[in-house]
Amino acid sequence: MSGAAGIIRAAPAEPCQPWPRHHLLGEEWQAMAAALGEAGAPSLLALWADAARVYALLHDAPASAWLVASTSVEDGRYRALSPHRPAAAWFERMIRDLWGHDAEGGRDGRPWLEHGRWPVIAPLSPRPVPRLSPAAPASFLPVEGEDYHQIPVGPVHAGIIEPGHFRFSALGETVVRLEIRLGWLHKGTLGLMRGKSPRAAARFAARLSGDSTVAHSVAFARAAEAATLTEAPPRAIALRAAMTELERVANHLGDCGAIAGDAAFMFLPARFGWHREALLRAAAVAFGHRLMMDAVVPGGVAADIVPGGAEAILRALAALEEELPELTRIYGDYATLADRLVGTGVVTPSLVAAFAAGGFVGRAAGRAFDLRRSPGYPPYDRLAFEVPLLAEGDVDARVRLRLTEIGESLRLLRALLADLPEGGVSVPLPQAAGEAIGWAEGFRGDIWHWLRLEGGQIAAVFMRDPSWLQWPLLEAAIGGNIVADFPLCNKSFNCSYSGVDL
Repeated sequence: MSGAAGIIRAAPAEPCQPWPRHHLLGEEWQAMAAALGEAGAPSLLALWADAARVYALLHDAPASAWLVASTSVEDGRYRALSPHRPAAAWFERMIRDLWGHDAEGGRDGRPWLEHGRWPVIAPLSPRPVPRLSPAAPASFLPVEGEDYHQIPVGPVHAGIIEPGHFRFSALGETVVRLEIRLGWLHKGTLGLMRGKSPRAAARFAARLSGDSTVAHSVAFARAAEAATLTEAPPRAIALRAAMTELERVANHLGDCGAIAGDAAFMFLPARFGWHREALLRAAAVAFGHRLMMDAVVPGGVAADIVPGGAEAILRALAALEEELPELTRIYGDYATLADRLVGTGVVTPSLVAAFAAGGFVGRAAGRAFDLRRSPGYPPYDRLAFEVPLLAEGDVDARVRLRLTEIGESLRLLRALLADLPEGGVSVPLPQAAGEAIGWAEGFRGDIWHWLRLEGGQIAAVFMRDPSWLQWPLLEAAIGGNIVADFPLCNKSFNCSYSGVDL
């Protein structure tokens, strides 16, 4: 057992499903923070807050254990984790913007979501303070040296794309450093969910990141069900998994086509796009919405799959299965693609491990992490599937990993649709109190939702998209590459802007 894990487990446990939350005193939290810098310490998966406490979710891989820790905020302050876990820095900035809690000794105290336009400061604190004057302009890390120059890009971009600012520091055409600033898609989602029932708040969870609407809905529903000690019907659980795998395949197809398109090879985006459209149309037939938004609800699913829906999905799968081997061969044989993608945007296994990045970003750099396997959840605990793993960590590896995952998801979809359990698809949730964490493996990776219910209403909530731990790796991946390769690197990550803007 690592030092940090031992400190957490020694603290008093408070009820939280499915893992107890250990509440640490200030000095215990500080000792835990320092121990996170040791070799073999647990990975930090999320850091968030409410009006009075700060919370952390960690994974102790050697012990296959999941740890939830919290500490009280005293005089508006808590001890920072970022000096020992750099991945905590963005979370700490978010916590200060939303709740007003300062991370003592933090690596970066600049605003994150706040651009000086909110009518109040710390809107989720018990007593938000009215803003009387605009905030200072955003500051970026300085650049020294006569030969360096900066290239500001965004937040408004050409084409239909989410807003984000990218500040490149370059020497000639070579990128020396990239700094990302987000927050323009902040919607106040966490505040909007408070005081609502899980059923009512599910619509907000479904819209945190629209391309992962199913996976976020599943994670939120599982958290609400765990908090109320409710089990969704087996048929609903199987339908959720089918929708999640459909979402995974559709997004992987779009990403593979977009990356090839940025390398000026337009045949692949045309064919991948055709199959993606066929899958989305089948999803609309089967579940009433192309993206299957609001199809998953706490307690089950909103409606059963329609008669003929499974057949529509299977027809789209058959067409994709027939052409996918040839598309994969073309991708591998086209020398111009290899010249642009192989060795571009490399993320090292050590950096992936340090940031605990999941999904295809992590697995393309050797990190075997998939929530369907561990800690696992139904119905994946009864299904056979492979989790592909590569080591190169470049754009090419992230494409090849997606292509392999598409094949695995197609097999899972066939198995799920061939063996749908009979029975109902939804049960009501009791108006209970409770605290819980829910999770799902989306197409980007691990999604975590935490909520606390009081009298059946949401008292506090947090939703962590995989992009929180992947955006910083994009900053690292572009270093040493030319500016013109940034679109390839960016699309190979395809991080969500909205997912971290909350």
